[in-house]
Amino acid sequence: MKATRDAYGEALIELGKENKNIVVLDADCSESTRTKQFCKVFPERFFNVGVSEQDLIGTAAGLASCNKISFASTFAIFTCRAWEQIRNTVAYDRLNVKIVATHAGLSDGVDGVSHQSIEDITLMRSIPNMSVFVPCDAAEAKFIVKASAANPGPAYIRLGRDKVPVIFDDNHRFGLTKAEVLRDGNDVGIVACGIMVHEALRAAELLKKSDINARVIDVHAIKPLDEALILKAASETGAIVTAEEHSVLGGLGGAVAEVLGERMPVPVNRVGIRDTFGESGDPGELMKKYGLKAEDIVQAANNAMKSRKSYIGCV
Repeated sequence: MKATRDAYGEALIELGKENKNIVVLDADCSESTRTKQFCKVFPERFFNVGVSEQDLIGTAAGLASCNKISFASTFAIFTCRAWEQIRNTVAYDRLNVKIVATHAGLSDGVDGVSHQSIEDITLMRSIPNMSVFVPCDAAEAKFIVKASAANPGPAYIRLGRDKVPVIFDDNHRFGLTKAEVLRDGNDVGIVACGIMVHEALRAAELLKKSDINARVIDVHAIKPLDEALILKAASETGAIVTAEEHSVLGGLGGAVAEVLGERMPVPVNRVGIRDTFGESGDPGELMKKYGLKAEDIVQAANNAMKSRKSYIGCV
């Protein structure tokens, strides 16, 4: 068990040692975002702009315009305050700013609705030139942070607060924009991101007890989406389930449904938060309340397979 934000802090120090053009900015929450670790080692390259997210993005953009690679961090919900600056300054000018947002989704459960960002993937995915990444564990988070530094242009990297199960070892070879099949199967495809990848793997184990072989795909790059792998899974299973700790409106589920709706219409059942706000509570209890557990994915998979049979019968 390890938090993705902890991996972020480690990755920043490694990057700082490798590249003197790495700069890190924070909006007065460096203890929580783990950027404080970079500050301790490279204080001359760390900037705390205070509780002013628009200034966080504007300053990061200014440094990026001077050939720096800017990592700007705050809680995911607070990045929304600077959406205009992200759109008009960072993305429009294709600046080398990496927005690494922590405490995303329901992970900041006890702080309630005001601190729970369940719309951020949608907001960032809609911006031209912006890449969007949602790692499922610490190893994947570290890879994405370091790989994004070597990949010019704007990026949004979504991290959680709590420790999550480790799925990959440190030597695993990732592709920055490539999804990955973690478990093969041709009965149904489960496409997941973030902490829902672990729940998807659990769901596949539960489905196996009913002789259903589920294909589990880890999609850490929401944009650009690995359309080829999604289309392949849809073609070979005929039924898809998406799973995300985010609103079903416009996030991973929306991205997958858009691709399949245009190019390969198969039943798609989306597991996510259903057009509502979060609330105060333990993150685990909130996951259960909002239908984000393995058992909910199992139900969605069964529904998708039933829809597939009904669709085939109509054809």
